[in-house]
Amino acid sequence: MWCFGMVLTVLAGVPPDGVAQLEKVERLMPALQRMAVDPELVRAVREQNARGVSLASIRADDAAWLSTPAMTPFKQRVLEAAGSRVLARHRELVGVRKVAEAFVMDRQGALVGATRRTSDYWQGDEEKFQVPFKQGRVLTEHPFFDESSQAYVIQVSLPVRDGGQVIGAVTIGLSLLDL
Repeated sequence: MWCFGMVLTVLAGVPPDGVAQLEKVERLMPALQRMAVDPELVRAVREQNARGVSLASIRADDAAWLSTPAMTPFKQRVLEAAGSRVLARHRELVGVRKVAEAFVMDRQGALVGATRRTSDYWQGDEEKFQVPFKQGRVLTEHPFFDESSQAYVIQVSLPVRDGGQVIGAVTIGLSLLDL
């Protein structure tokens, strides 16, 4: 009985009108697009790409990231990086409650910056990276409960371009309950 009550409580918090939520997301798209073209964000991605870190090294960092939920010096460096500061500034402009989380990835899907600790470091195997990076288009995912931000979100992922070339991707998790 307790479990059933818990499920009802959780489901009660999900907005019933998906169309209205998608319209609200669409109204935020200009702000999200400004985030993806911010010169400081582009520079942070460009600089990380220039380091030439191997995918094997990125996957080792991902394994270390996943191995502990604790804040490690590596996780702290990512959260204090220039890309993280840019995302935090844009999160303030859009609305801290509206943006549950935001993170930016390099050309291999490794984090360049994030507004909060993500569940993993390497996003390269996920649609949120692959669609904007490989196809150069915006991906708006279906609403879901995001463990890392502890919120019902719609994630919008956009390509990060340097000139006309896609060099990375940025994902913004918009809180459904606060749109």
